[in-house]
Amino acid sequence: MTMPYTIFLVFLVAILIAVYKHRKLTLVGTLTGGLVELSIYIGAGLPGILMLAAFFVMATIATSWKKASKGQTHPEIRDAAQVLANGGMAALCGLVMWLMPACGYLLLVLLAAALSSATADTLSSELGTVYGRRFYNIISFKPDERGRDGVISLEGTLVGIAGSMVIALIYALFSGWSKEFWFIVISGTAGNILDSVLGATLERGGYIKNNLVNFLNTVCAALVAYLLLLI
Repeated sequence: MTMPYTIFLVFLVAILIAVYKHRKLTLVGTLTGGLVELSIYIGAGLPGILMLAAFFVMATIATSWKKASKGQTHPEIRDAAQVLANGGMAALCGLVMWLMPACGYLLLVLLAAALSSATADTLSSELGTVYGRRFYNIISFKPDERGRDGVISLEGTLVGIAGSMVIALIYALFSGWSKEFWFIVISGTAGNILDSVLGATLERGGYIKNNLVNFLNTVCAALVAYLLLLI
């Protein structure tokens, strides 16, 4: 399902201006976000854009929610690298869908899985930090410091799953209720878990940065979704 390009472009420009004006993205981040949105739209149409919008709205609210009570988590004003880390894989899926429309069904599921993982990661870290009661290192399962890389909580994990379900719900509204709904939720959760594992190991060790961790979790989610579709 699509809307005319002229209408989409008008909405896109208006949204980008509002996002930049309210200091949710840097200038370069705003322009990069516009390219990500355009890439998703030309391939996935309205369903893809609504999934991206849901991620952005939930991530923005979660990041700003009770900011003063949090430790060092995601910055409230995001830059281009962070935009690509969270939306780059989905944008790539959109571009390939545009170039290879015959693969649309497969790539839309992978796109949804990538955004599901990005959503789960952001919500679990931001809201888990606020509402979590006990925090554990995902590798050792020993108590650890709230907000550190690779530290999880039950509450954060559950809210991450809920975020994945929102993305899967949007997919289902356009593509119908099927096993793909659960594939998207499972894939998003798997990506979120990998994010924590990488955070507790390679990121803490200084081998990779958070943006790469975020990108890899979306790639992992897309790969898990692909493998599930082969079953």
